[in-house]
Amino acid sequence: MANLAEFLVETARTNPHRIALRLGEATISYSELDELSARAAAVLRAEGLVTGDRVVLMLPNVPEFVVLFYGILRAGGIVVPVNPLLKAREAAYHLQDSGASLIFEWCPPVGEGALGATQAGVRHVAVRPQEFAAMLEGHAGLADIAPADVNEVAVLLYTSGTTGRPKGAALTHGGLRHNIEATVTGVQQLTADDVIVGCLPLFHIFGQTCTMNAAVRAGAELILVPRFDARAVLEAAGRYGATVFQGVPTMYVSLLEHPSTADLSTLRLCVSGGASLPEEVLHGFERRFGAVVLEGYGMSETSPVISSNHPGQPRKAGSIGTPIAGVEVRLLNDEGGEVVPGEVGEIVVRSPGLMKGYWNQPQETAVAIPDGWLRTGDLAREDEDGYLYIVDRKKDMIIRGGYNVYPREIEELLHEHPAVALAAVIGVPHPRLGEEVAAFVVPRAGAQVEPEELLEFAKRRLAAYKYPRHVWLKDALPLGPSGKILKRQISVPDIVEHGA
Repeated sequence: MANLAEFLVETARTNPHRIALRLGEATISYSELDELSARAAAVLRAEGLVTGDRVVLMLPNVPEFVVLFYGILRAGGIVVPVNPLLKAREAAYHLQDSGASLIFEWCPPVGEGALGATQAGVRHVAVRPQEFAAMLEGHAGLADIAPADVNEVAVLLYTSGTTGRPKGAALTHGGLRHNIEATVTGVQQLTADDVIVGCLPLFHIFGQTCTMNAAVRAGAELILVPRFDARAVLEAAGRYGATVFQGVPTMYVSLLEHPSTADLSTLRLCVSGGASLPEEVLHGFERRFGAVVLEGYGMSETSPVISSNHPGQPRKAGSIGTPIAGVEVRLLNDEGGEVVPGEVGEIVVRSPGLMKGYWNQPQETAVAIPDGWLRTGDLAREDEDGYLYIVDRKKDMIIRGGYNVYPREIEELLHEHPAVALAAVIGVPHPRLGEEVAAFVVPRAGAQVEPEELLEFAKRRLAAYKYPRHVWLKDALPLGPSGKILKRQISVPDIVEHGA
């Protein structure tokens, strides 16, 4: 069998008493995690879940996320992890698009997921620690693990595309298993003696594969951090002897700038991804904490790791390294031909971890993977040693503090306001977050609207990391011959104060 949940069962058998999860002083061993996930699977079966049913998880980094993740897989379901910061309309869209039959939402209090579930007509289960524990205690653990083929979908991970509406990348049991194995053995070289800081969100593929699933595969301890806070991360890492840290560049900046005197002498390895890590941050972090930082690259559609700098091999600052085991990368020009070393081309990828496709979107899938190779939309160059360097993005995606923000989604929302005629959303530089979301709006003729009104309109309807902190009104926006807004020609005003 190829069910991803087998990783947990195998580790619980070989390392039953080792700590699997830690949240503060509370710990869960691998044998306990195995039993809890088996009980969660029994709960799901009692709820009527059958093989292939989708279940949405709208939880932060808490033990219940891990229990439910493996419980859903054991019961034969498909996990649909979503950001717990989503608003009701966003949650409803994910529920409807995935065809989910059930959503688990972290409460207190009952949040936007419950409202979204009502809109979508889907059963909602509020997850509160004591009530959740009592619910599991009422069921005997499911004895069997649902069989799964390597090509069957295990996780639907939502990303975005040309339509601006999120699309579900269908990640398979086999693809995820390959990426986890390659990450554990090749990139991180994890063992059961490792202690990993889990501050990357588990609903995101980076945290899901490279921290949670990698830790379970290796039998390592995972320190859960529900919400990133530099002081809390440094104190937890020092107190519990963390050996591995993984994060996005903004996290490294925050940790490097924090005055904490925590002892991180046990830290041996750090992994950075999600955006380019400034070289001065990389070198500064290594000098202060004495741990090697490996920068890598991946995508939701590839489960996610594509390339990385590797331990024991030369590292190159500013490079995303070389492809991991089993992954092939080519750089293509606009005509589809391969570029020579030193020239810039679009990264295309063929990998065992490549998604099966976008959920119920064959046309989008065909555009992204026309010939078995994924078109990433990212531009890079390759040096004479085969190391890759990202130089730009074809896509308009904004990376705000490690979160992917898709301008089209925000533009469509702004167009719902009766005073808006045109809207363009771009990323503007931010010293801490990397990029901040900014909107340029042309009001309808005769309409009266203030930037603050549009900001509040978006804030009420979008997750906190998405809504624009800057809104500027314009008489017109630069347009191309076809009428498409030319975002690169938009003049950005001087920003005196950066939004929080």
